[in-house]
Amino acid sequence: MTQAELRAWIERLARIHRPATSAGEREAAELIAADLEAAGARTRIEEERAHGGYWWPIGLPAVIGALAAGRGRLVGALAGLLGTAAVTDDITAGRQLFRRKLLPGGPTTNVVAELGPPDAERTVVVCAHHDAAHAGLVFHPDPPRALLRRFPGLLEKVNTTPPTMWGAVAGPALVALGALLGLRRVGEAGRVLCLGYAAAMADIGLRRAVPGANDNLSGVAVLSWLARSLADRPPPAGLRVILLSTGSEESFLEGMHAFSRRHFPSLPPDRTWFVCVDTVGSPRLAPLEGEGMVWMNEYPKDFLALLREEAARLGIELVPNLRFRNATDGVVPLRRGYPTVALGSVDEFKIPTEYHWPTDTADRVDYETVADCARLCDALVRRL
Repeated sequence: MTQAELRAWIERLARIHRPATSAGEREAAELIAADLEAAGARTRIEEERAHGGYWWPIGLPAVIGALAAGRGRLVGALAGLLGTAAVTDDITAGRQLFRRKLLPGGPTTNVVAELGPPDAERTVVVCAHHDAAHAGLVFHPDPPRALLRRFPGLLEKVNTTPPTMWGAVAGPALVALGALLGLRRVGEAGRVLCLGYAAAMADIGLRRAVPGANDNLSGVAVLSWLARSLADRPPPAGLRVILLSTGSEESFLEGMHAFSRRHFPSLPPDRTWFVCVDTVGSPRLAPLEGEGMVWMNEYPKDFLALLREEAARLGIELVPNLRFRNATDGVVPLRRGYPTVALGSVDEFKIPTEYHWPTDTADRVDYETVADCARLCDALVRRL
């Protein structure tokens, strides 16, 4: 595919309003499935169930924690501890029991396309996602860039995005700690944090989904490129390639969780590799050294070294030593023991362009970076 074809494909999908579990998400999945099948892949849509958001799973424990603060030792401790456990499980690629067991949901769609022998000894899964994030004031692109312009020395030192979700865990935890130890000021600090996160979650939940051209139709375009390349020049003997576009990634990886429950039992970790492609339309391509909303999950150094070798061979420059305090689909297979790498991209401030903002439109995507990512993924698959 040419860069012009990549742009036309992203423009077409970006016109669809695609929040998680929506009819638009399903429409995009059907278009992606048809595109991958036309390229020569064996393609199917797998319908799964997902809650479809994260404002309720994070906001409800925050509201309960705020209400429980100062209500007595037992009430504060129980509410705080349960809230801490529920939020931690939800944002760390855990079992997500609170949302799965207690919150309503709807249908979400994963597109699964295969090339190579179905019974191949080895499998590479290249994944992206086709749902789009909701905007929110916390994602406004100007404040972090203004700070880095004001203090340019920070740019050289900072290689990790801010831990934006730590407070969602710390709020209920401080409520519990204050109640257990009788520390009123600690409990009040927890209440303030809980109220802040409840307000932020309400703001996000009430807004529309953004066009999501960079995050993550740029990754979907890479899948389309790979399907054509691998159909023209089939993968090496003994290798099956799965091109996976998940739904409900923006609701904290629900589509990938569903894929894991359905497929991981048949994918041996010693013969399966995952390559996560997420938000690769900023000017500078960047493999992640690690990611995680609470603790940092490190990507395997040997797999990253292999990726860098292929990038150097192709003349593709990679931003070094970046870590992400949010989460992509790559965290799910990584935590389940699969060798995994995650590819993203950043601007001159080491931040993805237009992240979760209404300006994430097709005209702001750097298509040279998208094409470089596709070439690199193609080379990595063949190297494996």
